[in-house]
Amino acid sequence: MLKQPVSTLADYRRAVGGPAFPSHAIALTIDDGPHPVWTPKILRLLRKHHAPALFCMIGNQVLGHETTARDVAKDGHHLANHTWSHPTFLGRRRYKPVHKELHRAQEKIYDTTGQAPVLFRSPGGDWSPALLRASAGDGLIPLDWNKDPRDWDKPGVPHITRRLLAAKPGDILLCHDGGGDRSQTYAALAIVIPALQARGLRFVALDRKPPTHR
Repeated sequence: MLKQPVSTLADYRRAVGGPAFPSHAIALTIDDGPHPVWTPKILRLLRKHHAPALFCMIGNQVLGHETTARDVAKDGHHLANHTWSHPTFLGRRRYKPVHKELHRAQEKIYDTTGQAPVLFRSPGGDWSPALLRASAGDGLIPLDWNKDPRDWDKPGVPHITRRLLAAKPGDILLCHDGGGDRSQTYAALAIVIPALQARGLRFVALDRKPPTHR
């Protein structure tokens, strides 16, 4: 069991094993969808720039937006479990409701897309030893990030862009496609993705290899 969530590509590779990521690799993760408007827009942007991403999906957002969720998987992106209902302070909750949140989301994502997540992101990055044990018990790797532009708070396109352009090799970037109007996120990513690629950085997928038991 991991004692803390994965927050960089080096952390991730240590957790799951396998060959090291390229020295110029970064990862883009996108939370809180799928959304019927913003997820398709972001998918088209990723397709245009041949950039993979990890979509951290909420179970009750997949419900009713199944076609969009399937489109994400069809485009070759990987999916993570982001709970069923995105509850706050999940790390303070008891095992039974935590397990229900993870299990319901896992079932819905798999039944809809055919892809069974092996990564779990706690809403708001709220973790506790009990939550880490619960995620490990469900066979899920706990995932965080180390570059957060706080796009969920709609701080403006320049702010989001500036924070994301500060990315360095090995970083895991956090953005959002759900939870409301994500026009600022979309506009920032339209600038950031090609700009980072022009700097020689390469977006990589977080693969679905099961974790190494230690």
